[in-house]
Amino acid sequence: MTVAEWCVFGTLMLYLLTIVPIKWIGFRRFDNSNPRDPGFYADPLRARALGAHLNGIEAFPFFAIAVLLAEFRAGPQRLIDELAVLFLIVRIAYVFTYLGDRPTLRSILWSLGFAINVAIFFMPAIRGFLPV
Repeated sequence: MTVAEWCVFGTLMLYLLTIVPIKWIGFRRFDNSNPRDPGFYADPLRARALGAHLNGIEAFPFFAIAVLLAEFRAGPQRLIDELAVLFLIVRIAYVFTYLGDRPTLRSILWSLGFAINVAIFFMPAIRGFLPV
């Protein structure tokens, strides 16, 4: 497996690990028979963790497709790997800014992550313009 493919797995694990600790910490109040109970997420930290989790679910498909498309269409693998690692780092920072209630920095990181995804997605189309 390539580094970029491991980053796809890492991104998947990140969005799962964003919500699991919040549920474990509040295990006495979390009702697994009613996992979407809005009352559980009334606490601001829990609400932000849920928001970060949901955003991770939203961001994951584009990232996974961008990486796989770039690899299948023979984009420059080293650059794909580097951008995928950068995306994962940006997503980790994004989760921390979401949990830390830093909306401006969070928006900047989201935009940066989206730009990285676009770059990965178009890597096969621009490979002829990149130095060897």
